[in-house]
Amino acid sequence: MTIQEAQEAVDQWIKQYGVRYFSELTNMACLTEEVGELARVISRTYGDQSFKPGEKSNLGEEMADVLWVLLCLANQTGVNLTDELQKSIEKKTKRDKDRHINNPKLNKDK
Repeated sequence: MTIQEAQEAVDQWIKQYGVRYFSELTNMACLTEEVGELARVISRTYGDQSFKPGEKSNLGEEMADVLWVLLCLANQTGVNLTDELQKSIEKKTKRDKDRHINNPKLNKDK
């Protein structure tokens, strides 16, 4: 599924089952909540904390939840994420093409 197809699939779902998009502010709050849930799973999986009994730990599911709300926000604000991601890659390439390669902190093992 492409990013554009994902945006279209979310839009179709909202129109069919969701009645309408939540407001942008509500979706921003939802995005923050979902990022927090993702952070909790990463913290417990890769950090020092352990999972609580019965706590779910599906990393992929939490990432998909973040993506879902981001796609909603893009749709309702008219952002084409395919175009914007391409621009972001180009910007980072121009800005950082030598930065990380020449960073001794990233090249300790070489």
